[in-house]
Amino acid sequence: MINVIDTHCTPITAASIRLSNDEIGLLKSGLSGWEIDDKKSELHLEKSYQFDDFTEALAFTNKIGKIADEENHHPTILTEWGKVTVTWWTHRIKGLHKNDFIMAAKTDRLAS
Repeated sequence: MINVIDTHCTPITAASIRLSNDEIGLLKSGLSGWEIDDKKSELHLEKSYQFDDFTEALAFTNKIGKIADEENHHPTILTEWGKVTVTWWTHRIKGLHKNDFIMAAKTDRLAS
């Protein structure tokens, strides 16, 4: 297990590469409840969070937006009544990068 919560995202360049399946497994072992989803042949990291109402869900969404801007790495967020689904992946490399796992860990910290 690798702890990435206190690290920061690195800039993605043309030389950046997707993580291997072994690297994904190792990084995923440090997270709880996150699923790997294959969307159009691109791997994504996804998790849903439950809340008591829309106001709490929206507040959580805004917190994610703040850390996403701070780290310059942005997810897809679906905000519904009592539920927020967060999907991390790196568009430029069309798959998963260590940054996605860093942000997933930071997202979990916001929810606790």
